[in-house]
Amino acid sequence: MQGTIQPVARLIEAFARLPGIGPKTAQRLTFFLLRAPAEVSEELAEALAQMKGSVIFCSACFNITSADPCSICQDPRRDHGLICVVEEPLDVLAFERTRGYRGLYHVLHGALSPIEGIGPDDLKIAPLIARVRDGSVGEVILATNPNVEGDTTAQYLLQLLRPVGVGVSRIARGLPVGGDLEYADEVTLAQALENRRAV
Repeated sequence: MQGTIQPVARLIEAFARLPGIGPKTAQRLTFFLLRAPAEVSEELAEALAQMKGSVIFCSACFNITSADPCSICQDPRRDHGLICVVEEPLDVLAFERTRGYRGLYHVLHGALSPIEGIGPDDLKIAPLIARVRDGSVGEVILATNPNVEGDTTAQYLLQLLRPVGVGVSRIARGLPVGGDLEYADEVTLAQALENRRAV
């Protein structure tokens, strides 16, 4: 950014790389922090450093956690024969808010999108198939987002899971098409889980 002091320009560029943050919002955030008391910036920097230093991905389900395996995978009260496949860790939080799902999860960390260059090797698909092949899983619920990428990912997973001999279901369409699971309310998510169908 011409005419902008280097540290300020660098922060604007860093904010602009975040999803959903455009150049104008990046500038507003930067200038807010510039005018705010020093402790606001220090708290933000400390929170970012602590998050990067203490948060890891569960080696079983790939959800975010501070201990490996995560508390959900370790919980003996959960149904370890049931795996709900979601795109992002925020989707796990959305399902947990319903208090109606008692199985395990598998986080793909995205969805297939040839346009954006995201293929099967960019997602946690191989570990999912390995988990299912060990024989302890009876059903896999495909809970990808109800949009083109989510449907494509669910269809691809179905083709890989069918030969393994595991039951596969898809969450019901109680969710708005084109929406993201993290924005769905608890009742809609609970009904979508309850009314899932075999595929």
